[in-house]
Amino acid sequence: MPHHHITLTVNGDLHELDIDPRRTLLDVLRDELELKGAHLGCDSGDCGACTVLMDDEPVPSCLVLAVDAAGHNIVTVEGLLQNGEPHPVQKAIVAHGGVQCGYCTPGIVVSSVALLNQNPHPTEADVREAIAGNLCRCTGYQKIVEAVVELGK
Repeated sequence: MPHHHITLTVNGDLHELDIDPRRTLLDVLRDELELKGAHLGCDSGDCGACTVLMDDEPVPSCLVLAVDAAGHNIVTVEGLLQNGEPHPVQKAIVAHGGVQCGYCTPGIVVSSVALLNQNPHPTEADVREAIAGNLCRCTGYQKIVEAVVELGK
């Protein structure tokens, strides 16, 4: 299959790539751009471990073809750093004990940031709805929800 030349904007940086059009955004982020924060979980868009922002909306990057991401603004968990420091959502989740194995955490952080960008004062129900697509087998979600709600106070 012929490769396609695309330009991806990821975390504010332009990347010129020649890729197989069947490759997912997740594959390109991890393998070509060395951004390992988004994780491969289910590979069917159900677990949220690969969540990134595309034009400020959370999307499962395992379901987005990289060629379809061209022309959009992509932000990964790595792109949420502020002056080299973790994002306030990351700090709050850690402070509340909302991280255990950590596999789901980048996707939950990205989904939570998207929520707070749209709704700076979310309720517990708002947070639970926003992270409903992010499966976590360790934490039970409560500490994560409390952390994000507290940020909105």
